Amino acid sequence: MKVLNRYIAKEVIKGSLVASVVLLTLLNFFTFTDELGDMEGGGYGIKEIFIYLSLTSPRDFYELLPSSVLLGSLVTLGGLGSHRELVAMQAAGASLFQIIWGVMRAGLMLAVFCSFIGEYIAPPSERAALTFKSAATHQQVASRTKYGFWLRDGKIFINIRQIQQQDELGDISIFEFDENRRLKLETHADKAVYDGHKWRLDNIKTSRISLDSASGETAQTVDWASVLAPELLNIFVVRPENLSAYELWKYMDYLRDNGQKNQNVELAFWGRIVNPFVTLVMLLVAVPFVMTLRRETSLGQRIVVGVTFGLGFYLFDRMFGHFGLIYQMNPVFAASFPTLLVFAAALVGIARLR
Repeated sequence: MKVLNRYIAKEVIKGSLVASVVLLTLLNFFTFTDELGDMEGGGYGIKEIFIYLSLTSPRDFYELLPSSVLLGSLVTLGGLGSHRELVAMQAAGASLFQIIWGVMRAGLMLAVFCSFIGEYIAPPSERAALTFKSAATHQQVASRTKYGFWLRDGKIFINIRQIQQQDELGDISIFEFDENRRLKLETHADKAVYDGHKWRLDNIKTSRISLDSASGETAQTVDWASVLAPELLNIFVVRPENLSAYELWKYMDYLRDNGQKNQNVELAFWGRIVNPFVTLVMLLVAVPFVMTLRRETSLGQRIVVGVTFGLGFYLFDRMFGHFGLIYQMNPVFAASFPTLLVFAAALVGIARLR
């Protein structure tokens, strides 16, 4: 029986990984065509697009794995059924639940692998992709430290301590250096607002520094003709989808300590927790599908079934998550209900096989 379990698990894992590679390749192809539209500047070319795609691939793989598992298991188990291997296993004394256990062993390994990718590889890789693309397209060097967001634009260094939104900043310091790397102008503003064309600085204090003197001046409002792109700030605004489960948990603690509540963050956290179980549920769904499909069912028909069901589940899961945000549902319920619904349907299907 151990040999049988290993054989089933190996075939399911192999089929799932092949399906993941195929789906990831298709997704990267469409992303590649979209990125070609951003090649207006000289710093973002074909080489940079491929680097960007390689950095975003771990997140895409993490999100595609449940659908890949369903598609791969339908093809793999369907192939075993077409070659009468499942019938031979049952004739040799293997029960339906022993076959399901062999499938679920593969699911457990894939779920652990999925969790590792989603927790340790995808979040930093996605943030690195956003940073890389922003720097390449806008020709600006940016980083974030405990002293705020730093941006270099030629001989100008900008420090931003508060990012409310990508078009509204607070506590901004601007340092301008001359050709000899000496500070010649320092400007501080309490607030900066982007109107779609330029930045407007409020409550400005300016210091002009020369070799033998320094002078200061103040102003209420000044237009700031900076090339700082608001899109660049996206990578420094906390985005739940770019955080790991641990980072989301710490962020939830931070919001709770400050008397704030962000349901979007909580929904993202519980979505991370539920995602590995989605992989197992997709495998459970594949079993009754395979057992009820006729042996003469073609490979193309199985692929159509897998793609249709996987896409339908993905859309329903996203739609229900948005409904949860709109109607202020419990985040645990909003994140887990689609998976629990499909899990119940899979159990009903397996029970009917008996």
